[in-house]
Amino acid sequence: MSSRPTSLVIGSGFGGLALAIRLQSAGIDTTIVEARDRPGGRAYVWSRDGYTFDAGPTVVTDPACLEELWALSGSQLADDVTLLPVDPFYRLIWNDGTQFDYSRDDCELKAEIAALDPADVAGYARFLAYSKAVHAEGYVKLGAVPFLDFASMLKAAPALARHQAWRSVYSVVSGFVKNEKLRQALSFHTLLVGGNPMHTSSIYALIHHLERDGGVWFAKGGTNALIRGMVALFERLGGRLLLNEPVETISHAGRRVTGLITKSGLALSADMVASNADIVGTYSMLGGDYARRKVSRLKGKRHSPSLFVVHFGLRGTLPGIAHHSILFSDRYGPLLDDIYKRGVLPADPSIYLHHPTASDPAMAPPGASTFYALAPVPHLGKASIDWATEGPRYRDVVLARVRDLLIPDLDQRLDTCFHYTPQDFSQDLGAYFGSAFSLEPTLTQSAWFRGHNRDDHFANLFLVGAGTHPGAGIPGVVGSAKATASLMLSAVANPT
Repeated sequence: MSSRPTSLVIGSGFGGLALAIRLQSAGIDTTIVEARDRPGGRAYVWSRDGYTFDAGPTVVTDPACLEELWALSGSQLADDVTLLPVDPFYRLIWNDGTQFDYSRDDCELKAEIAALDPADVAGYARFLAYSKAVHAEGYVKLGAVPFLDFASMLKAAPALARHQAWRSVYSVVSGFVKNEKLRQALSFHTLLVGGNPMHTSSIYALIHHLERDGGVWFAKGGTNALIRGMVALFERLGGRLLLNEPVETISHAGRRVTGLITKSGLALSADMVASNADIVGTYSMLGGDYARRKVSRLKGKRHSPSLFVVHFGLRGTLPGIAHHSILFSDRYGPLLDDIYKRGVLPADPSIYLHHPTASDPAMAPPGASTFYALAPVPHLGKASIDWATEGPRYRDVVLARVRDLLIPDLDQRLDTCFHYTPQDFSQDLGAYFGSAFSLEPTLTQSAWFRGHNRDDHFANLFLVGAGTHPGAGIPGVVGSAKATASLMLSAVANPT
């Protein structure tokens, strides 16, 4: 019988897989327990009518954080996954016809900025230097460091104060550039991790440097191809993945967890348990007074909005449409207030349009194109919407925006179409309120104020993923896995 330490990981999203790979690489026998029929969590995939539709996330940045997972066992990311560069990173489009290609090329980017306002070229250079500085402090130094006590937060406070972390991303950007469209172009990135640009801490401006430094990438075959590559690596290392096993109970005795019980009645035991599930759902699995208090506190926090996503396949190819496009509403701040504050479903949504066949034609039948159009919407706790009724109507609203701005003959080309609502996020992923990004990334819900990578009560219960430090997005959850793995390896090396 093996005397190696054992661990169980709930959920096979990016965070759960990255953690499991780190543990298995370090000699800890690890089993991932996944509720759905295939791995990936939010990075799920559908195959319909010959089209491949990724659920998301579809923007891959900082490939180095992924390459590090393969390097742990002396292999390479390229052994399992082909990453394709995306250029421009995004094409930004406004209702008045203005387009802005945001790319890595300095000369091209300066020309795009000058076309909006020549006076902002110098201001952008200053913003880029600021973004680089907050990246060094907030991501390189602190992105994979667990915050387990308030003292660790106090140590980080001088750097946060130095970079005016109490200000919002939009506020800081506005101090560097004056053109309103450029302000939107440099601040919308927080929406990709669930944050309101008008309120999310300026530290999240680091995302801009992350993209400029490491590029924006797409996994050939789709985001779920990256998930499949991670699973292949994990299983080569000897790890085990169980599918179709929703966890109902995290067993515990005293101040230690002992294992899991799934809906089918499967009982598993291990030395340690880590959860990549929704943070509210994780504590709901525990039961007992401590867990009930924890759930109550978590429910009282601010949760990120949800998403409404329309997946559609079109006959014909559209090479003039970028891989990533952002279609801005005329109401930037007021629309964000609708979503984050008022709980109003916007009639004029801003949309992220994903066009994967721009990079990989094999994601659609020959001569066809795959798309999804994503609109941020209020979560279920902000707006009482019957999505079974509202979904088909709002699908038409979203498709009309795409048709009017980019594809006039969309209706004639439409080959297949389906949509995904906040209710689906809640039912399929166990996401509290159907939130797409867990806790909202405000300053008072970041670092120590966010979910801790190790539970405060159960010494061998750990958390990973969007609800923990440092937060959502692929680099964020992969960074959380690194932080959590360090704690788990330390627990093995120093048992109490």
